[in-house]
Amino acid sequence: MTNIASNLNEIRKDLPANTKLVAVSKFHPISSIKAAYDAGQRIFGESREQELRQKVEALPKDIEWHFIGHLQTNKVKYIVPYISLIESVDSLKLLVEIDRQATKLNKVVKVLLEVKVAAEDTKSGLTPEACRALLEDGSWKALSHVEICGLMTIASNVDDLEQVACEFDEADSFFMELKSKYFAAQDSFCQKSWGMSHDYRLALEHGSTMVRIGTSIFGERQY
Repeated sequence: MTNIASNLNEIRKDLPANTKLVAVSKFHPISSIKAAYDAGQRIFGESREQELRQKVEALPKDIEWHFIGHLQTNKVKYIVPYISLIESVDSLKLLVEIDRQATKLNKVVKVLLEVKVAAEDTKSGLTPEACRALLEDGSWKALSHVEICGLMTIASNVDDLEQVACEFDEADSFFMELKSKYFAAQDSFCQKSWGMSHDYRLALEHGSTMVRIGTSIFGERQY
């Protein structure tokens, strides 16, 4: 039996004071999330709208839910009522749809732009060039019910720590570029979400302010 409270305590020892810990609860049962909640965890990450909805209904209302998986535009309306941060925005079309659905609820949804810095083809997200083009276009500024709060990225899943560190550094430099050019006046553009169970310590050394950890808290996923 995984000792979730003990795992959380060990991870928290590694985290700087202002770093956010997202407990990646997708594919884990409600009982495991409740155990983490009872141990003081309040931010959880999900990636499927049906699973998210079931968990929202069954768990305490002060949980902050993050959507961390690939999000299709036709699913946005199902998650906007529950979500406080969407970490995986990878197109202007998606940004517009989030704003449209959030407007109906008179709610502002915080989002991160997902940027692809990894060499692996399987990774999703905006290339830095595509991200620059999206922001340069400027139409996002008219979206009053979404707030862009930073970047998310996933490094290559490789044993070469130097490569992983370089990818985190690239994301960090890109964040600084966007901050100075487009968000200098917005304190809310401050989140750098990178680092998972296998590489979060390295991520913390390379700019991360938010780590997404599942296996090291909950054990292996239960599909």
